[in-house]
Amino acid sequence: MTDQSANEQFHASSFMQGHNAAYLEQLYAQYAHDPNTVDSAWQAFFQALGDADLDVKADASGPSWARKDWPPQPSDDLTAALTGEWMPPPQEAAAAKEKILGKAKELDSTVSQEAVKRAVLDSIRALMIIRAHRIRGHLSADLDPLKLQVAGQHLELQPKSYGFEEADMDRPIFIDNVLGLQFASMRQIIDILQRTYCSTFALQYMHISDPEQSSWLKERIEGRDKEITFTREGRKAILNKMVEAEGFEKFLHVKYTGTKRFGLDGGESLIPALEQIIKRGGALGVRDIVIGMPHRGRLSVLANVMQKPYRAIFNEFQGGSFKPEDVDGSGDVKYHLGASSDREFDGNNVHLSLTANPSHLEAVNPVVIGKVRAKQDQIGDGDRTQVLPLLLHGDAAFAGQGVV
Repeated sequence: MTDQSANEQFHASSFMQGHNAAYLEQLYAQYAHDPNTVDSAWQAFFQALGDADLDVKADASGPSWARKDWPPQPSDDLTAALTGEWMPPPQEAAAAKEKILGKAKELDSTVSQEAVKRAVLDSIRALMIIRAHRIRGHLSADLDPLKLQVAGQHLELQPKSYGFEEADMDRPIFIDNVLGLQFASMRQIIDILQRTYCSTFALQYMHISDPEQSSWLKERIEGRDKEITFTREGRKAILNKMVEAEGFEKFLHVKYTGTKRFGLDGGESLIPALEQIIKRGGALGVRDIVIGMPHRGRLSVLANVMQKPYRAIFNEFQGGSFKPEDVDGSGDVKYHLGASSDREFDGNNVHLSLTANPSHLEAVNPVVIGKVRAKQDQIGDGDRTQVLPLLLHGDAAFAGQGVV
């Protein structure tokens, strides 16, 4: 009989588990405030406990030392995009209303309250869709040159999600120079945003916490006349460097089949990109660039950017060494080795230094940063503008490998 009684007792209280303790406390506090707000079965159960109402309410309200403002609730654009809580604060709507009324006064025209309300809503919703593209536009970017996968159409990027129908697409909207335009129709806004964030070039920068850095990026890509364009000669130069990079990789694949080389196949655009960084940096006064990179593409960078002789690289494939008297027969693999050279663009000389790194891909990062800082101190570069660190990351590096 004792076992039977224990079983019955367990059956009657088995719902009191740790995973629903918070719910039971809330229900108990609700009962303490007003017993009629809970089911009759719960009323009987709580009444049998015999606890004082004040004690029940105190337990449910949490510890007396708890902070009411903790944890903090972030209200930045990125959080709003993730949670979907896009409603702007009242002061933002009020500011938009004041600016719209100010514009109407400048034009010496009177507008009705209904027209002002619609204009304010249009402005706020236009800003919301601009923010959505800044944060999520890359999800709809056209990044597949083979068109094997169609980019998804996200509702957050559609004008209909913000109340704009086809009849509203050509109505002028006051956006206060956000895209470099005082007024723009929704059709114009979408065209600029699609070209900026959803084309073959995708940029995600809203996660950057430094306002100056994120604004720097935004000002250079966002707007009506901010398309990336190249001259005919520039296109030829880019094509030439990509052909050189691809030809180099194909030769290594044919000549040294099966040899580990960490090729740049598919990422040949890295070579003209590095060339442009060096050229632009030299024009801005950079004298020295220190590069840290993973194994992938290192041989191509050595040959096509650092201008390491092809014969030296091929000799290393055959087991030799480029400068045995310098490395003292270390025997390190070719995709770990560094190099240095001097390049000249438009009369500007830039010294390049590719830092050697071991198999731990990101171990080179602090070495590069320290090397750059030392060089800056040596030449008295207090503004930190003459020596540039350039770190490249492989796909695997984004997972983080414990290097600070």
